Amino acid sequence: MVKFPFAPKMSGHLSVNLKHRPVLDPEFQPASLWNGFYDAMNTLEGCELLAIALERGDGGVSVYRTAILRHEPPNAQLNYYYTERLLKYLLWQRGGCRITISGEPRIAEYLRAVYSPTGARAFDYNFMGKRVYGRPMTIESVPYDACPEERESAAPLGRHLDGCRIGFDLGASDRKCAAVIDGKVVFSDEAPWNPAVQSDPQYHYDGVHDSLKRAAAHLPRVDAIGGSAAGVYVANEVRVGSLYRAVPQDKFDTRIRRLFFDLQTAWNGVPFDVVNDGEVTALAGSMALNDNAVLGVAFGSSLAAGYVTPQGNITSWLNELAFVPVDYREDAPIDEWSGDAGVGAQYFSQQAIGRLLAPAGIDLPAEMPLPIKLEHVQKLMAAGDERARKIYQTIGVYFGYTIPSYAHFYQVRNLLVLGRVLTGAGGDLILSTATEILRDEFPLLAERLHFHIPDEKEKRHGQAIAAASLPSI
Repeated sequence: MVKFPFAPKMSGHLSVNLKHRPVLDPEFQPASLWNGFYDAMNTLEGCELLAIALERGDGGVSVYRTAILRHEPPNAQLNYYYTERLLKYLLWQRGGCRITISGEPRIAEYLRAVYSPTGARAFDYNFMGKRVYGRPMTIESVPYDACPEERESAAPLGRHLDGCRIGFDLGASDRKCAAVIDGKVVFSDEAPWNPAVQSDPQYHYDGVHDSLKRAAAHLPRVDAIGGSAAGVYVANEVRVGSLYRAVPQDKFDTRIRRLFFDLQTAWNGVPFDVVNDGEVTALAGSMALNDNAVLGVAFGSSLAAGYVTPQGNITSWLNELAFVPVDYREDAPIDEWSGDAGVGAQYFSQQAIGRLLAPAGIDLPAEMPLPIKLEHVQKLMAAGDERARKIYQTIGVYFGYTIPSYAHFYQVRNLLVLGRVLTGAGGDLILSTATEILRDEFPLLAERLHFHIPDEKEKRHGQAIAAASLPSI
């Protein structure tokens, strides 16, 4: 009888064994190990081929090929869990509104019920359907050999440094801008704001317009404007974003969706491009390293991510890693926005710091904003407080076991890491803990993967230059 390093449960879950358990969250079940052990069961017990094709609104199609256990009891529950988590990952990594399941038709039937207006993943159904791609999300079933052909699209991103440019970045707690002349930053500025609670679209317009005026005052002229912001942007159009969560849908449709077109008009129609902040972060890393195959992740108010391909391009993927599954335990923490359990934002952001305060024995007022809680923990860490150290150690274990999942779904040799959670001694501990786990549990990956941690000048100026470089004059 074959013995596995995990134990199946009646619910369809596996319980995997970790060499390194998070000190404040010992029940953590990393997706990387869970999926690896599921694959091992396929090898030993036999399997059926399955493919998932995801078609996006631009006609691009991603295809992910895998295998499932023979779809008979008791394997069926494991298969359902595996494919539901896999589809969740692919939706938020690559995007898609028309899903084709090639292979076992009962898998498609199950996923269609889960990803539906009344299913457990109603949030994902609505988000990937009308909100992002403008049409209902569908899940179809075909035989394995009838799987749609892959049609990935990629395009160069930025790297235009000529002329007088403005670069800006819109975050959850501040907005940044910079004036750039022929690739050199001549002025930079940071202004606080709180867009997530503002229901009036004029607040968003006025805030961005103010930052642009501050930068323009230091330029002889404005040839182009480039920006990055949290959310999903398609051809400069705002599709969805947490920055605008308080804006009513009718005002979102009439004022926010075309926000940057209105700003472009106000700036005399100069070339004006806006993309997701994660993509600009990855671009900035690629420009600084003079290398490609870059995955950038930023631990901030949420988890932002961006990707530059080995060819130096970007894809039409979403790269919203805040919503991909990283923890497969049954009672994983719930994301307040999507309603799903065990997704990235709860492990690699200020939300993770807030969630781990109680297990660490740190008592802060519930109404205290997360950025202030983070500052408090950073001060405790700087003072040598063991409770704060355990928080950062725990996040480091999360990260060490999640990086292999990133490396499975992306061709990556450079991992760019930044964000307020990674600032100071706590950030150093997160990365040293993650590195230790990679060397111990995933040595081949540890050898080929390079971490890049930008310094303060590179973070401020590199992001500004990258954003400013987006438009072509």
